[in-house]
Amino acid sequence: MPAPIDGTPPDSGSSTPPKDGGDVTPPPDAGGPPPPPDGGTPPDGGSGPVQSVPDPWPREASVNFTQRFGVGRPRDVAVDEGFNIWLLNGNQIGVLRPGDSQPIWVTNLGQAGRGFSSRVICGGSAGRAYVGYYADELDDPHRLSYEDPSYGEGDVDVVKLTPDGNIVMEEHLFRSFRRDKEKNDGSLTWNPPTNVGLRNSNNWTYDEDRAVLSCVRVMRGRDKGEVYVGTNHGVSRIKGLYYNSHRHPVWWEGTTQRAGYTYGLGISQSGDVLIANEWTFGIVTPNADLGVWDWMSPKELNPMKVESSYLPEVNSLETFDSWRAFEQTKDGSYYLGSKDYGLWEMSIISRGNPFQKGKKIAGLPTDAIQSLAATDDGSLFIGTENAGLWRLDANKNLTRVTDVPGGDVRRLIYDPNGTPAMLYVLTNAGLTVLRGY
Repeated sequence: MPAPIDGTPPDSGSSTPPKDGGDVTPPPDAGGPPPPPDGGTPPDGGSGPVQSVPDPWPREASVNFTQRFGVGRPRDVAVDEGFNIWLLNGNQIGVLRPGDSQPIWVTNLGQAGRGFSSRVICGGSAGRAYVGYYADELDDPHRLSYEDPSYGEGDVDVVKLTPDGNIVMEEHLFRSFRRDKEKNDGSLTWNPPTNVGLRNSNNWTYDEDRAVLSCVRVMRGRDKGEVYVGTNHGVSRIKGLYYNSHRHPVWWEGTTQRAGYTYGLGISQSGDVLIANEWTFGIVTPNADLGVWDWMSPKELNPMKVESSYLPEVNSLETFDSWRAFEQTKDGSYYLGSKDYGLWEMSIISRGNPFQKGKKIAGLPTDAIQSLAATDDGSLFIGTENAGLWRLDANKNLTRVTDVPGGDVRRLIYDPNGTPAMLYVLTNAGLTVLRGY
């Protein structure tokens, strides 16, 4: 049974040095690799244009969904491509469908029924959601047998909405998808059996990504609909029922690789993946091919605009910066939010630098930042732990958003696909949706 966590993991998110691929032979009955998912369409710059469609929800500038639709005070919220609103509350998963007056709920589905604690939820295609769970990090993540009972603990369940209005398990995510780096001919590496869950795609015997702490759905551009999840070890990329794991900013303490727990995850204006963990942060430009997400070389595949970096203005590298959010606004500015050290604007000095330049944003009543969301009007919305929702507009004016109840802002999701765009704000008082930003 997994133990609960309250933020910072006790082992500081350390991990073992890089693996060389191992020498474990796949079992003969494991089967071959899965059929490849859709390769996607040619790049369009990532940021648009957004194909806004009439969505089914109220058009008021601010709507309290807890009061109007009875969604309660969930732990997390998500929206899928069909504008279904997914809710997560302990061992319960809910969904508010367009046209319904209240959510549908299910209890103890999938990993929740095994006693694992749910952490985050992300919408996927219409009627699909990804639920991230927490399982204890292993002292030694190397598994010599695919029959080890610890495989499949925590990580990600895929759930779906049936036509008759039920929430059911689609499957526990297991379909690793990776190009064979050694053959370099476009072929796929071997895919292990169904019981291993989310694990290292370049060597399935390493069960490293066990606690899912953050997730984000790509809302537009070439990779629209794909999902990234941040874990205790790195960031995995998901397309439908297939995934590739993982990438991570790291630093080295002697022979120990410090990966950090990934709480901060965002998508830039051009479609880059913004990654921030307890110590460091990085920016990756994803290749169109899911199967090469975890390739660190050659450099032209998934190049890093920022490698493993930190802000010396905040702390030394060895000290936690406790990053919880990473966003880029329309003017190209990058912002990092820390649960302990406030909101920082980040300037890139150069890709290879171990540090970049930071400037703290003044005027907020607290340094406890939990979430950020950049909107198409040039604003940055700032969710604090105990001082409510704030807005830094395109002119850099900072104001409190007063029509959102609750002081503890747990999640911000910006969906530009509705008409007008929707900002989902989850607080300790429930869910509010803002329009028109």
